Amino acid sequence: MKFAHITDCHLGGWRQEELQKLNMEYFREAINSSIEEEVDFVLFTGDLFDSAFPPIDVLKDTFFEFRKLKEKGVKCYVIAGSHDYSVSGKTFLDVLEMAGFCEIAKYEENEEEVVLNPLNYESVHIYGYPGKKSGLEVDSIRKIKIKEPYENNFRILMLHTTLTEVAEGLPIESVALSELPKADYYAMGHIHVDYEHENDGKPVIYGGPTFPNNFKELEDLGGGCFYIVEVNGFTKVTKKEIKLKEIISINVEIDNSIVANQRIISEIDKRDVNGKIVLLRVYGIITEGKTSDIDFRFIENHVRSSGAYSFLKNTSKLEMAKQGIEIVTQEKDMDKMEGLIIDRYGKENPSDFNNIIVQLIEVLNSGKQEDEKSAIFEDRLFDELENVLKVELKG
Repeated sequence: MKFAHITDCHLGGWRQEELQKLNMEYFREAINSSIEEEVDFVLFTGDLFDSAFPPIDVLKDTFFEFRKLKEKGVKCYVIAGSHDYSVSGKTFLDVLEMAGFCEIAKYEENEEEVVLNPLNYESVHIYGYPGKKSGLEVDSIRKIKIKEPYENNFRILMLHTTLTEVAEGLPIESVALSELPKADYYAMGHIHVDYEHENDGKPVIYGGPTFPNNFKELEDLGGGCFYIVEVNGFTKVTKKEIKLKEIISINVEIDNSIVANQRIISEIDKRDVNGKIVLLRVYGIITEGKTSDIDFRFIENHVRSSGAYSFLKNTSKLEMAKQGIEIVTQEKDMDKMEGLIIDRYGKENPSDFNNIIVQLIEVLNSGKQEDEKSAIFEDRLFDELENVLKVELKG
């Protein structure tokens, strides 16, 4: 038996058109490679899409790739992630399933327990539970129960969450390996790290992302990956790296913004940027001039005219000397900042309603989709709010 483990594709997640297309190309490479490897099935362990309602063009390309797998007789098993999960339970993952391209992991949940129901592939039992915003899945994962005896089948557990062993002491919601039910392969998603571990001799793998999802990940990861797993008496795990474009990182320290343009261009011109993704990180404390003296549009035009595939800049560590503002976070991560503010508010204002704040924000942030009629959008919004609030809003 052979299967692929693909996760954290975040299709539709990039604002830059060329990077959105490249993200899809990396996903396509993972699918084509899985077909060439003649896998029996593919596990998708969350965040296939970057949102529950991705752009139409992204959906078209994704459905095309799933159709290729179906035509080759390759089964697909899916869980939602923290990005493409919806509190209403209605996402385009359901459309993929209804079209016959995949099966979504099934479970029954109440206050006391979460019972996972198996998806069956020959003698393999595949279980899964979706990720949710801000680690809200963690409490539910701790209540997971599997009724089928462990010894009877090869058991795969798909989860989209943070393991305590990966969090390494960070103050984020996480679940320990010791709290999970036994499995023969732990197919993990959510954390974009190179993590291969064992639990009682069984592989625990964070399998992605297939393509970096932000500036820092482009710097740190340099590409994407997925896994091929072979089971033949023992379990052999092989990491497959995906690198279709070279990435160049350029770091320039600035204290005088008046001469910054010339200095940055000079650093860029030392590199061959043709066909590559160029990452420019500008940092330092400006003691002469002001940040607006740096003409990033001019710099980007210069980079692109030199043949670069894409250009991204980061100025999160560029400060004015007189500001005296303490930068608390090294990277601007709105989700994390939002989570910290909500946590602080919850501690200062205890209430039974605090545990639904994140879900309410997620629902109310949900915008009207392309070509979605106002009445349909209103119905969807009320359905999701009723799901969170557990009350009937529509008379």
